[in-house]
Formats: sequence, C-alpha cells, structure tokens
Amino acid sequence: MKLTVRASETNKLMTSGEKITATTLTWLKEKAVSQVLGLTSYVETKQMAKGLNCEQDSINLLNAVLFEDFKKNTDRIEKNGFTGSWDILKDGVIRDVKTSWSAATFPFFLEDAEKAVKQSGYDWQMRVYMMLTDSDIAYVDYCLIDTPEELLTDWDDWELHHVSHIPVTKRVTSVKVERDLELEKMMLDKYEIANTLYEGFIHELNNK
Repeated sequence: MKLTVRASETNKLMTSGEKITATTLTWLKEKAVSQVLGLTSYVETKQMAKGLNCEQDSINLLNAVLFEDFKKNTDRIEKNGFTGSWDILKDGVIRDVKTSWSAATFPFFLEDAEKAVKQSGYDWQMRVYMMLTDSDIAYVDYCLIDTPEELLTDWDDWELHHVSHIPVTKRVTSVKVERDLELEKMMLDKYEIANTLYEGFIHELNNK
C-alpha cells in the first residue's frame, strides 16, 4: 500500500527540507493506523466550517475584484504519490481561496499574507497543485466575507464578522507562488523516503 499525500497535508511531509523529522514520522504512523484500522482523528472547527460553507462566496468576491468568472473546480488528480483538488485553474494559473474567520484573522497586508502562507504550509500545497497540473504560477487568495450568523456566539465580536460594507478590493489579499523545480524534486525525493517508512508501518500493523 503506497503512501498518498494530499496537497493540503504536504507541509507535514516537508517539515524540514530533506530530513525526516519526528513530526513527519508521527504523521506517517497516523496515516498507517488510519489505513489499516480505519481510525482517523478529525476535528471540525467553526473556522473550518466557514471555509467549507462559504467557499463559493469567497470565489464570488474574488471574481468581483478581478473582474473574472471563475468556476469552482471539481476535478481531483493523483500523480507521483500526491493528490489534490485546487479551487480554480484558468489560463495555466492555479488559484486557491482561503476564507478568513474574521477581520481579526484576515491579512490585510501582503507581508502578513506571505508569512501566513509559509506558516500554514500553503506554499507546499500550491507546489503540489502546480506539479499535478503542470502550471507555473499559483495564487493563495485570502478572502474576507461575512460569517454566517449560525456560526457565531455571544462571545464573538460580531462587528469583526460583518464585513460586507468594506470595499471588495480591501477584502482580498493574494500571494503569488511560482513553480520551483528544485523544490519540487526535493518534495518528490522526500516522498520516496517517507513511502518506504510508511510501507514499513503498514507491514508492522498487518502482521501484529
């Protein structure tokens, strides 16, 4: 059973360049347990629920800012052990929307957005998308839209969640990620090492 790495979890593989770290080993063991025993840990937060439920609203906001008519992608590709389903692909350019929880977490400034991309591992996610689609450019589009009231409580600052009065151009911050074949090769090489370890964990569980 070969390892399959989702684009969104590639940062767990690429925790430290070419080395396999303790964090990566823990992740590989968790994936092996999930594969063999069907035990998967999953926690859904309000932030995640907003991102999922409001994805089309964020795409609509992006369309308004860029004067486009982007449609949500529904395809998924698997290649070289990696799999992914990006939000938008048009004219060879990947775009992936990230819906911010509130105005307090939205990166209004490019510098902050670039830091957030690195900290969240979205740069590696985009590198997988570019590899899968043979694209040279990807954008992480942070979008700020109203939060559905059913996700809010009395403890939330509602003013930070009702943001539609803010001009649309101020509610999108885009970070460009360019394809880097050297980093891509490092990612593919790291996958081979991780896959060998993963298959060993699978074998151990199956024969325990």
